[in-house]
Amino acid sequence: MDRASLLLLLLFITTVSIFFFDLTTADELNLTPESPMIFPLSYSSLPPRVEDFRRRRLHQSQLPNAHMKLYDDLLSNGYYTTRLWIGTPPQEFALIVDTGSTVTYVPCSTCKQCGKHQDPKFQPELSSSYKALKCNPDCNCDDDGKLCVYERRYAEMSSSSGVLSEDLISFGNESQLTPQRAVFGCENVETGDLFSQRADGIMGLGRGKLSVVDQLVDKGVIEDVFSLCYGGMEVGGGAMVLGKISPPAGMVFSHSDPFRSPYYNIDLKQMHVAGKSLKLNPKVFNGKHGTVLDSGTTYAYFPKEAFIAIKDAIIKEIPSLKRIHGPDPNYDDVCFSGAGRDVAEIHNFFPEIDMEFGNGQKLILSPENYLFRHTKVRGAYCLGIFPDRDSTTLLGGIVVRNTLVTYDRENDKLGFLKTNCSDLWRRLAAPESPAPTSPISQNKSSNISPSPAKSESPTTDLPGVLRVGVITFEVSISVNNSSLKPKFSEIADYIAHDGNEYRLKWGVFPPQSSEYISNTTALNIMLLLKENRLRLPGQFGSYKLLEWKAEQKAKQSWWEKHLLGVVGGAMISLLVTSVMIKLALVWRRRKQEEATYEPVNATIKEQELQPLSSDTSNA
Repeated sequence: MDRASLLLLLLFITTVSIFFFDLTTADELNLTPESPMIFPLSYSSLPPRVEDFRRRRLHQSQLPNAHMKLYDDLLSNGYYTTRLWIGTPPQEFALIVDTGSTVTYVPCSTCKQCGKHQDPKFQPELSSSYKALKCNPDCNCDDDGKLCVYERRYAEMSSSSGVLSEDLISFGNESQLTPQRAVFGCENVETGDLFSQRADGIMGLGRGKLSVVDQLVDKGVIEDVFSLCYGGMEVGGGAMVLGKISPPAGMVFSHSDPFRSPYYNIDLKQMHVAGKSLKLNPKVFNGKHGTVLDSGTTYAYFPKEAFIAIKDAIIKEIPSLKRIHGPDPNYDDVCFSGAGRDVAEIHNFFPEIDMEFGNGQKLILSPENYLFRHTKVRGAYCLGIFPDRDSTTLLGGIVVRNTLVTYDRENDKLGFLKTNCSDLWRRLAAPESPAPTSPISQNKSSNISPSPAKSESPTTDLPGVLRVGVITFEVSISVNNSSLKPKFSEIADYIAHDGNEYRLKWGVFPPQSSEYISNTTALNIMLLLKENRLRLPGQFGSYKLLEWKAEQKAKQSWWEKHLLGVVGGAMISLLVTSVMIKLALVWRRRKQEEATYEPVNATIKEQELQPLSSDTSNA
């Protein structure tokens, strides 16, 4: 997924940090009268194509919800993250959403071997509600027999260990749900990827008494259900709902056997590529732990027999594409070029894959559910499917992009609904907005066009503007402390201000590598500003978006587009012509010089004397 980077050129200079959130559209869910806790997932893909859809009204629970902003980058970092706040006062952490883990943990200030992550370590001494769990028969104890400890090791040879602790977990300022006391791990040692990753830690959603879900269910706060909805390729977004939701129309289900393995498994029986069934024994998907859905894994891993069958079937369906090497020479990636740069068009080249469950229902995987963009070749894509070393089928986050997955632990089943997850959080967080449009057909790969949220003036609609050349906007900035006024002396003549209020006009331009800003990106920038997600330096208090304007990139005439080329060509032609003329003159002069001089001993032909002119004779 190459994300289009924007070159933010401020017409008037100030220091700001901007975080982009891609938002599009989503399905509406009917929430039960329980108290689901809703978390937005942010990432960043193609706005899916709408072929068959209908509107469904979103009904929010009457009980409070916990709204949280999430950040993620599935293919760059390999995970999705959410934000949790721990302690009193709360300390903020970015945690990987992991259905394969049962412990939630963050690095602590006492950690002897922890990497550098995006947030400061948790400081227990600063939390008035913190308590380390004392050794008891229900936990593993440290060597001194005083405290409860945990240790987790992962397949990629990373590990985490530390002290089990208890504190208040809250869900941010937007949450209506009161903080809940929960047990989590206070890390003392990290190794492997856990040490080097940017995210602070793990939010465990697996089956186990230390899981966040299990703890909240035991407290009676939520029902034994949660849902995840991951954003699509290069768009992202989505939501996580802790609590029960009414299954939307069109959702397909698979039985999940909690006794089969401690992981969330599904009853996968067969796969079809482009509607053609693969010649595989259903038992191939039932080895070891079966077919496991793991949000903490990036790609999909199949037993070798199944992988070869899937790969060969896909290759057979794309004869027009060229097989190329992957972006990393250390890996034997299966990649293809010739599909074009527009991600929204890859469904025209690559086939759909059907996953058939034991009950006969099918989950349809569109190309974005098994491909990732080649990072070195434009218009090239690689299979996000790999052979597994053991007999387990492991389905990572790529398989469920733009898919709402409901983990109904109460009824031992998992539900799947193809939808646009990028906008789901916005719809859950803003129930007063109009009902979103969403695809319901499980027989076709559906892509949804972006649909900006309705909001107060200034509006964020861009009617008819598809290629934005420049975005200009004015903001009013308030300074908290008059003694800490920003240093605007260099541009003071261009800034309107009254007391501690400053009015600035900024501009956003496309990078040199792009000719325009897409409609979706332009809308996201304005939503970011309108929702006060622009982070200003500490001396600023707040800002208000006054007005903004998106100007469509003007169409250039043929002469405007090719003027430099024409001028350059003319200059080169003149230069070549002048050189040729000069060479011709030099050659002619040399020929003349050779004809003027004769050898010393050369015989000179006698010539008849010419008569003198009359004037000479008279003289």
